[in-house]
Amino acid sequence: MNWTPVAGDANGYGGSGSSSWGVPALQANFSGSTLTIAPNVNTYAAGNVYWVNADGSGANNMDASVYSETSGQYVGTTLTFTFDVQANTLAAPYSSVAFIKDFTSNYSSSTSATAALTPGIDTVSLAVSANGSDHIQYEFETIGPDANPATVSTLGTVIVGPAPVPEPSTLTFAGMGLSAALAMIRRRK
Repeated sequence: MNWTPVAGDANGYGGSGSSSWGVPALQANFSGSTLTIAPNVNTYAAGNVYWVNADGSGANNMDASVYSETSGQYVGTTLTFTFDVQANTLAAPYSSVAFIKDFTSNYSSSTSATAALTPGIDTVSLAVSANGSDHIQYEFETIGPDANPATVSTLGTVIVGPAPVPEPSTLTFAGMGLSAALAMIRRRK
């Protein structure tokens, strides 16, 4: 999770930070091979000016990424991440995308590709560096202000499932330690 103050916050409201959070804390929950993503509510605490504005709105934009990572496996190839968006009812200002990111060995920079999560089967592709020590991440990122748990049900969700296997050479990833496949990645040279 990464977070930054919401634009226009009064002095003392919001802050910036980054830390590793568990998948449920990101409001990304698996049921078998289906992932449901919702706006973040885990830091909302009424009266805590770091997380909540005086008017009750979220004081920080939350950037929640649920992803799988690999290193040294897809050197110099083009990866294609295929997924099936079964529904996307997120309300503004929340957004969610699928991504592939290629980080340098020390994570100081990256290249990436994204695709908006609109209903239907879709893909995102990225030509991966020939550097075997790069770190490749893929899956989903959701951005929007910290949400009030009392009203989060009105802010919508995204439901994503695995896409059909397009060809025999497709690699299946178990994603986030699940036994069922969530993502399909195609390797092309």
